[in-house]
Amino acid sequence: MAQRSRNAIFMATIKDTDFMPMKDLTSTQFYEVRIEGHLHAKWASWFDGMSIQLEESGETLLAGPVIDQAALYGLLKKVRNLGMPLISVNRKSNTKELSK
Repeated sequence: MAQRSRNAIFMATIKDTDFMPMKDLTSTQFYEVRIEGHLHAKWASWFDGMSIQLEESGETLLAGPVIDQAALYGLLKKVRNLGMPLISVNRKSNTKELSK
C-alpha cells in the first residue's frame, strides 16, 4: 500500500508542461546510409523505397525516405543481417540534399 501511495504522489506531480516540446516526428525523414562493399542487385527489393548507388570507392549508398525511427532501426537491422559494415548514417532535411 505504501508503494501505491508513493506512485500516486509521483504521478500527480507530473504535468504536461513539464516536458519539452518535441519536433514533429510524424513526417517522413530522408536518410543516407553508407555501407562497406557493394550490395548485390538481388537485395534491392529488400530495401524498398531506397535508392542504391554502388560507388567507385567500393561502398554502397542507400538513400531515401524513412517513415519513422522504427523504420530506421529496421533498415539498420537489415544492413547488420547482411554482415556489411556500416560506415555512416546521415539524416537529410530534404531530397535535394541527398548525394548525387
